Amino acid sequence: MNTDELAKRVYQARDFVNDKSSLKPDIAIILGTGLNSLISYINIETEIPYESIPYCPVSTVDFHHGRLVLGQLSRKNVVAMQGRFHYYEGYSIQDVTFLTRVMRLLGAKILIVSNASGSLTPYIPKGAIMIIDDYINLLGTNPLIGYNKEIFGPRFLEMSEPYSRRLIELTEKIALDEKIKVYKGVYAAVPGPTLETRAEAKFIRMIGADAVGMSTIPETIVAKQMGMEVLGFSVITDLVYLDPLPPIDINDILETASETDKVLSKLIARVIECIEI
Repeated sequence: MNTDELAKRVYQARDFVNDKSSLKPDIAIILGTGLNSLISYINIETEIPYESIPYCPVSTVDFHHGRLVLGQLSRKNVVAMQGRFHYYEGYSIQDVTFLTRVMRLLGAKILIVSNASGSLTPYIPKGAIMIIDDYINLLGTNPLIGYNKEIFGPRFLEMSEPYSRRLIELTEKIALDEKIKVYKGVYAAVPGPTLETRAEAKFIRMIGADAVGMSTIPETIVAKQMGMEVLGFSVITDLVYLDPLPPIDINDILETASETDKVLSKLIARVIECIEI
């Protein structure tokens, strides 16, 4: 898809959502695998199924809901993706980041994104919440490849601070106040859907990553291109640094994500309450 066609589709989707809701969001949220409790914090004004939004992909992962939610959370206007899209689902990287662009055009200035990931270091245990400090893109693609349309932002994007230091420091302060244990580290994204082999996990750890997953980086890149501040979280659902590496059960991953969900949701709600837009 060329950038002119992408721009047309994004603006049409934005206009559709605006016709359904008068709310102008300040903050966009992408909820990752097994992370749903935050929805209960939102005073929902409008819910829109993905399939009704023009040109919007539909999540093919069973445990991802597929709706865009607009409302108020901690006295801030928010728009939330309950369920995301992944490169491994067969979507183009432009499809994966489609709603990120739409949410920015709706007015969101900040993106809060979460995922489930595997720990590459014994210092970050299973069930932990990791604030993403930086990333390593191992997806083999980038959503900015191709002809660039200036309405989306610069082609050559400066990325010395992919995740906002301001928001990271705020989150650390709130976590300390709320007695919520958080870690900070580098997140790597691989295409999936296969989980990492022992050799792959060792390699990804050697190049500097603390956790590995299959999402988040494309949305981060697009959000940054369009001038958003980004705050990212990984919920550590499994340990991939162990040798020998035991078999990993997807149901165990979902259970761990669900157990940590309530704590992370409480933390995000407090962060949103304290954010200065």
